[in-house]
Amino acid sequence: MTTTAGTPHPQTRRSFLTRVGVVGGASALYGSMEALGLFATPAEAATPGFAPPSAADLPDSARGRGTKVVILGAGTAGLTAAYELGKAGYDCTVLEARDRPGGRAKTVRRGDRLTDTDGVTQVCRFDEGQYFNAGPARIPNHHVTLDYCRELGVPIEALVNANAESLYFHENTGGTDYGELAGTAVTHRQAKADVYGYVSELLAQAANQGALDQLLTADDAERVVELANSLGGLSGGRYAGNSRRGYVDAPGAGHDAGVVGTPPSMSAILQSRFGTRFAFEFGFDQAMMMWQPVGGMDRISAALAAAVGGKRRITYNAPVTQIANGPDGVRVSYRLNGRTRTIDADYCVATIPPMVLKSIPTNFSQATKDALAVPTGANTGKIGLQYGRRWWEEDDKIFGGITATNMDVSGIWYPSSGFLGRKGVVVGYYSGSYTDLPVAAREERAVAQGVKIHGTRYRDELETSISIAWPKEQYSLGGWVNWPGGRGAAYDQLLRPDGRTYFAGDHLSYLIAWQAGAFESARQVVTALHERVAATAA
Repeated sequence: MTTTAGTPHPQTRRSFLTRVGVVGGASALYGSMEALGLFATPAEAATPGFAPPSAADLPDSARGRGTKVVILGAGTAGLTAAYELGKAGYDCTVLEARDRPGGRAKTVRRGDRLTDTDGVTQVCRFDEGQYFNAGPARIPNHHVTLDYCRELGVPIEALVNANAESLYFHENTGGTDYGELAGTAVTHRQAKADVYGYVSELLAQAANQGALDQLLTADDAERVVELANSLGGLSGGRYAGNSRRGYVDAPGAGHDAGVVGTPPSMSAILQSRFGTRFAFEFGFDQAMMMWQPVGGMDRISAALAAAVGGKRRITYNAPVTQIANGPDGVRVSYRLNGRTRTIDADYCVATIPPMVLKSIPTNFSQATKDALAVPTGANTGKIGLQYGRRWWEEDDKIFGGITATNMDVSGIWYPSSGFLGRKGVVVGYYSGSYTDLPVAAREERAVAQGVKIHGTRYRDELETSISIAWPKEQYSLGGWVNWPGGRGAAYDQLLRPDGRTYFAGDHLSYLIAWQAGAFESARQVVTALHERVAATAA
C-alpha cells in the first residue's frame, strides 16, 4: 500500500509501470511489461476483468495531450479499439477500405453490391426489410458481444439454433451407406427420440443383464436403468416409439388421441448416423440460447461507428498502401478519391486480416513479416435465398433453426425473425464448396440440393438470391483466419507490437470466427497500449 494524506491507495499495475518508466526509461519499462505478461502469450488471449482506459490513468502532464492513434480497419476489432481508446481521450482516426463499417460482420440488404476479386458484381434485389447475415450470424449467451450490445443500446432477439422441426438429410456418398433412411428428410424431433430411445434400451439391457456389474454397484445399476427409462421413454425396458417423436396424425378433439408413427429399426437408426449430429447442441459456443441483433448483425458495427464519432473519425473507401514505423510514431499511406494521402500518429493498431496485411508494404521486422505470411483464409461462403412466401413455416411448421445434411450445402438456415410474415430469406448454404463456382451456378447447385430435402417449392417459389465467396472478398480474402499447425511462434509474434504498431483481430484470440474474439483482442491491445503510454508519458 502507498498513502497520500493518510489515505491508503492500492499499488496498481499502471501506477507501478509509470514509476518504472520515469526512473528506468523505456528499456526498463519494456522489461517490466514483459515480466508482467503485457506482451501476451496465447494462453492470455482473453482479457478477463477488462477495465476501460481512463485519462485519469495518465500523468497530469499527459492528460489532454491527445495521443494520436491510427486504426486500420473498421471491423469489430478496429471499431472497438477506437471506442475504448476514445474513452480515455485518445485522438483516434480509423481508415477503412470498404464503404461501410463492420468488415466481415456484413449484413446484405436491397441495393448492396458484392464484387468478387474476379470482377463479378452482384446487386442485392431483396425486398425492403429482408436481409441476410453474410458473415457472423449468432451470439452465445456468454460472449462479451452481448455486453457491447447492452452498452451501445443494440436490441437483440432470439436466434433459433436448434429446432425440433428442422431436418436431417443424409445421402449415400463417399462410399458410405446410410441405410434405409438415406435420402429421407427426418425431423430433429424424430431422430433424437429414436436415437435416445434405442441407445437407452441398450443401456438398460446391459445393466439388467449384469454386463455393468464390474463397473457399478447394484444401487448405481438401478439408477442407470431409471435414467435409461426416462431418457429414452422406454416401456417395459424397450423403445417402441412414443409422442416424443411426433405424430403421423396429430391429436384433436373428442376421442382423437392421435397416432404415433412406428420408428425405424434400431439398425436403421444406427446406420443413419443421425445421432452424430446431436453433439452440435453441446458445443460451448453453440448451446441455446443464441441471439442476434434486431435488423441484422451489422447493427452492432453501426452503433460502434456512431459511438466512435462516425465520419468525423472514420474515413471510408481508404485502402492502406503503406505502413512505416518510426522511432517516435507511425506514418500510414492510403488511397482516397484517386490520390495517395498520409497520416502521422503516435501509434497504430492494425486490424487488417493478415492475408491482406502481408501484401501491404511495411518496414515491419522480418519476424513480423514472416508471421503475417503464416495464417490462411478460411474457404467459406453463404447464399441468401428470398422466397415469396414462408413455406417452411406454413407447410412444415419450421420456425427458425438449421437443417443439417451431408450434402455440400452443409446446412440450410431458416430465418429467426419476421415470423408469420409474407416473405423471408433462407440461407441456402454455409460452405466452401461453392466459392469457385460462377454466381449463377452457386444458386443453381444450392437450389438443386435443397429440392432433394424440400421438394420443388424450393425452386419454384424462389424470387431472388445473392451469394458471397469470402476468399474472393478483396479486403478479407477468407471467412476467418486459420493457423496451419495451430497457434505457434507466428501467433505469438503478432501478439506483440512491432515498434509502435499493434495487431488485433479475432485471429489473435481463442474465439476465431466469433465477434467476441475481435472484441477481446481489441481490448487486450487497448490495455497494453494505454499502459505503455501511461508509463512513458511522464
